[in-house]
This record gives sequence, structure tokens and C-alpha cells, in this order.
Amino acid sequence: MDEEYDVIVLGTGLKECILSGLLSVDGLKVLHMDKNDYYGGESCSLNLNQLWKRFRGDEQPPEQLGASREYNVDMIPKFMMANGTLVRVLIHANVTKYLNFKAVDGGFVYNKGKIHKVPATDVEALKSPLMGLFEKRRARKFFVFVQDFDESDPKTHSGMNLYTTTARELIAKYELEDDTIDFIGHALALHFTDSYLDEPALDFVKRMKLYAESLARFQSGSPYIYPMYGLGELPQAFARLSAVYGGTYMLNKPDCKVEYDENGAVIGVTSEGETAKCKKVVCDPSYLPDKVQKVGKVARAICIMSHLIPDTNESHSCQVILPQKQLGRKSDMYLFCCSYTHHVAPQGKYIAFVLTEAETDNPEAELKPGVDLLGPVDEIFYDTYDRYVPTNNCDTDHCYISMSYDGSTHFESTVTDVLAMYTKITGKVLDLSVDLSAASAGGD
Repeated sequence: MDEEYDVIVLGTGLKECILSGLLSVDGLKVLHMDKNDYYGGESCSLNLNQLWKRFRGDEQPPEQLGASREYNVDMIPKFMMANGTLVRVLIHANVTKYLNFKAVDGGFVYNKGKIHKVPATDVEALKSPLMGLFEKRRARKFFVFVQDFDESDPKTHSGMNLYTTTARELIAKYELEDDTIDFIGHALALHFTDSYLDEPALDFVKRMKLYAESLARFQSGSPYIYPMYGLGELPQAFARLSAVYGGTYMLNKPDCKVEYDENGAVIGVTSEGETAKCKKVVCDPSYLPDKVQKVGKVARAICIMSHLIPDTNESHSCQVILPQKQLGRKSDMYLFCCSYTHHVAPQGKYIAFVLTEAETDNPEAELKPGVDLLGPVDEIFYDTYDRYVPTNNCDTDHCYISMSYDGSTHFESTVTDVLAMYTKITGKVLDLSVDLSAASAGGD
């Protein structure tokens, strides 16, 4: 281990693995270590026995749940937008050859106590029970504007400058009702809070277009795709990529200690009495706890079920977003469901998550509105984890620390963090102009 590297990456969470792969492809000499004896860090995937050990200690899982090895339960469950940034990164890095995707069956939104399909186009808006007749017409006009909008063609801008016009001002032009704004902003544009309403409308419109274009891509009922056998496949795919380009991986390396020079800049990492020298360190918050601060926590319920989520059009995999206003909360709640069709559970079994940014110290009570939508569950585990953000100056200490994963069930915010870190580490912007057809979602 006593060698010199350009970058040492600590932790094999998804963000760290993506960066390790991208930096290796760039020709940097990368050493990747993890204190655990498994890939994935916080974003690991557990079989049934591992799930039980983590949440129930020495108890054994009931036999009727099926074989342990047939379960791949993702601890940070997130779907990928079919045309989204993560898929572009996967194609750019050429790791799609290691992965097999399947489209997700449904994207839904909770409104006035019921689950509805998210309408993403002018045609769907006219059919949606979310809106009355006159509101459907107004929404249809707005969807047509979004679909026709082309940033490079001023004729499609309806006389507005979306760099300066706020989302609130744009929506006001179409006189949309609050409930419509709620599902468009949170279930289509995938914003976490309503702060986007007072920001330039361009990003809001681009997010809506991404949803509609992703939805059209595989004609599956949702804009999302998901790897067969779960997200645990992703870190391993990037690990393989890194190895192809000369990256070195070491699991089960305890007590990884970052070493600094007299100016506080990183010079290496020590583990088990050996020091590997490096110019930069990339890691998750658990490796440098003195350089991060807690900014919140995520509450989650992990459920094993023997049926689909009711009212989701027989979807074997789906996302349901519960916008904050519908629940009288400050943050949205998310339902995630996947099943044997994605090989994450045995035949006839479903894995469901309910997640949200915790606003109390009682996850059971807080998650109840989402859990109640699931119907009967075979098993349920409640859990919280803290969210951290880096506080260090990476220009000075050359430590690049990822943010903790949020409670959303899609990857858009995760990838934003990865790309920002990539730019800080390399000084360049990742080119994501790729051929999207390189990632298919046929399943197997």
C-alpha cells in the first residue's frame, strides 16, 4: 500500500464509486478503500439475513418470507430518470454494459387523500381526475407551452425571459390552481420545497420537460428505470470500471486515518500501520466527522409485503410522491415500491419504503400517512439516519466530502452533488452529451 496516488477514495457508496470510476477514466491513479467488508456504504443492498441482523439483531427472519439470497433491499432506494443525469453519467462512463435495467411501472402523486397517476403531457392532463374541466384546459395550455419550449428558439418563449421570470410568475400567466401547482412542482418537476416558485423559471420548465421526455422513452407508465437486482449493482459496476483503468480497490480496511501536512493539506491515508500517499481525498461524511455538520435526518419505514400498493394500476414497481401541503408538512413524503419483477424479492413479494425528511423524533407517527397507503405489511422496520454536509474548504485541505443522501426516491439531487464534486476535484465540467439509446430498459 505504500505507494503514491493522485486520489484516494474512502467509502464505496454510490457517489464515491461514480467519482472513483470517472477519475480513473480521466487517467488519474486512484486507490479506493472501505472500512466495511462489503460494497455500498450507506447505499448498500442487503439480503434478508443482513436486513434482519441490522434491525432485529440475533432474530431469524420468518421462513414464509422465502430465501434470503433472493432479497436485494436497497438502503437508499432511488429510481433513475430515464433521460436523467445519472443515466448520462452511466453512458459516459460506459458502465451500462455491466448493468441491466427495467422500466418502472408507475409514477403517482397523492392528492386529497387519494393516489393519482402523475399527468405529464397535455393529453394526460385532459384525462386526469386531479383537475376539474376548466382547470384541465388551463393545465393543457401550460403543458403545451412546456412541451414546445426550446431554450434556443425565442419564438417558443411566449414573450417571456425564463432567466428572469420566476416560476410563480410563469404559472400565474396560466392561472393554475394551488393543487395543480402542487403536483406539477413536486411530482413532475421533483422540487422538495416551494422555494423554486421564486427562482428563475428555466430550471422548473427543464425539469418538467425531462420528466415528459423520460416518460415517453420507454412507454412504461413512469419516467423511471431501475437496475435488475437493485442498486447494489451500481457501485460494483463502477468498481469494475475503475479496475479496468488501473484503479485499486481494498475492502475491510479499518481505521482509515487521513494525514495532513503542516498547512492542513492532505498528504495520505493510513490504515493498519501503512500509509498511502495522495494529493486528494474523496470520501463520505463518516470518514471525516470533524469536517461535516448535521443538517437534518431522514425517517424511513422499510416494508416487506405480499401485494401491490393499492390504487397504483397494478404496478409492480412505482413511486408515489406525497407533496408537503397535502400532509401539512414542511417536506414531501415518498413511497417507493419494487418487487420480484426487478429481482429484489422472491416471487410474490414486494419491498416498499416510506421516506421523508424527519420533522419530529417519532418516525412511526410521522410516516403513518405513507404507511397507511400500503395496506397490510408482512414486516416493517422503522429507522432514521442523520444527514451531513461538508464544512471544510476543499481548496485548502484537498478533501472532497459528499453530502449525505436525502429522503427522495429519485437520483436527481444525488447526481448534482457528484457532478459538483467532480468539477471541484478536476477543475472541469463533465461532458454529458451522450447517445441516450446506449441505456436500454428491457429487463430480462
